[in-house]
Amino acid sequence: MLKGNLIYGQSGGPSSVINASAYGVITEAQKNHDSIEHIYVMQHGIEGILNNHYFDIDDYIHQIDLLPITPASAFGSVRYKLKSHTDDITDYIKILDFFKNKNIRYFIYNGGNDSMDTCVKIANYMRSVNYDIQVIGVPKTVDNDLPYTDHTPGFGSAAKFIVNTMMQISLDSKVYPKGKVTIVEIMGRHAGWLTASSHVSSLQGMGPDLVYIPEIAFNETKFLEDVNRIYQKNHNCLIAVSEGVKDETGDFLGLRNKTTDAFGHNQLGGVGVYLGEIVKQNLGIGYRAIELSSTQRAAAFIRSKSDVLEAIEVGRQAVQYAVAGETEKMVTINRVSNNPYKVEYGLHEVRDIANLEQVIPNEMLDIENNNVNKKFYDYIIPLIEGEYEQIYDRGVQKFFNITKKR
Repeated sequence: MLKGNLIYGQSGGPSSVINASAYGVITEAQKNHDSIEHIYVMQHGIEGILNNHYFDIDDYIHQIDLLPITPASAFGSVRYKLKSHTDDITDYIKILDFFKNKNIRYFIYNGGNDSMDTCVKIANYMRSVNYDIQVIGVPKTVDNDLPYTDHTPGFGSAAKFIVNTMMQISLDSKVYPKGKVTIVEIMGRHAGWLTASSHVSSLQGMGPDLVYIPEIAFNETKFLEDVNRIYQKNHNCLIAVSEGVKDETGDFLGLRNKTTDAFGHNQLGGVGVYLGEIVKQNLGIGYRAIELSSTQRAAAFIRSKSDVLEAIEVGRQAVQYAVAGETEKMVTINRVSNNPYKVEYGLHEVRDIANLEQVIPNEMLDIENNNVNKKFYDYIIPLIEGEYEQIYDRGVQKFFNITKKR
């Protein structure tokens, strides 16, 4: 049995339940004293190891129970792309030195596609130098675009926020006899899961009139025809659009600059304003562009109970699998049934997951009518059900708060 210390890190975009996974990792690791002697947490993901910045979880033991109700990345996140060790060994020398000095034998990394890439590269290098370590990925992404898992923690809560927010915006947009075209921009680069979730609000009769996702090519002529038809009939029009919506040639509508992030992805944004200007110039109708931005991934007050509980469980499972000798795998959520909703947990090779994205399958889409079908509703409803109780102090939420680092 491998005996040593565990280090956990968070990477990529935050979510409202990533700290629930941290809670699952930490509390499960505390039970495994035969294998895990001490628990550390990276500050700002892998950069924490490179900069020798980390947290000793013993300093925060009194706050641990607040992690499941705290949004964002409590220990700091990062978008740092490791090069392959065959191209540049500099970072790996620092990582190996840190692992040896702290006797790190369990590496648990919580994130999305690019975070799984980090797991692959660290595992490859450690194997090449014969350093024994168990590397396990914990899934996280509000975009719900990780392959080989039914869904990812963070998505259900973000979708729940979007569904309810769209209903509120819908009601607000209809208070005047003559309104505007309201365009709500929602996260999602290549996968439209979050934007498509806005369809759920239509089940209550308060959803968007038009929804545009990356999986279905955007046609400007059809867009203007549909907006004009709806506006002339209702004197208002509510639109949900993904930040990653593409035209028929595959180009992003929201690509306004050439800047990229650390992983080489183009920075998107402004698609709501872009579409609004098209409406204004071609139809002479006023518009309001709303970008939900970080609120859709940080709204802890409206999280899905199933999302929080599953986030905790994937963290626990990661530790259990690591102690059992598994490595270079990511924990997966496998749906057993929709009604009653039931899942099981498993593993998949992390190298198959790194840098891949899962879009909405055609079987859930009504492409001809730019809509979703019953299979999509059956899929998403269980993920947004239930409310996870928050703790308030005189009306203000209580959160885990990092104040000290090593």
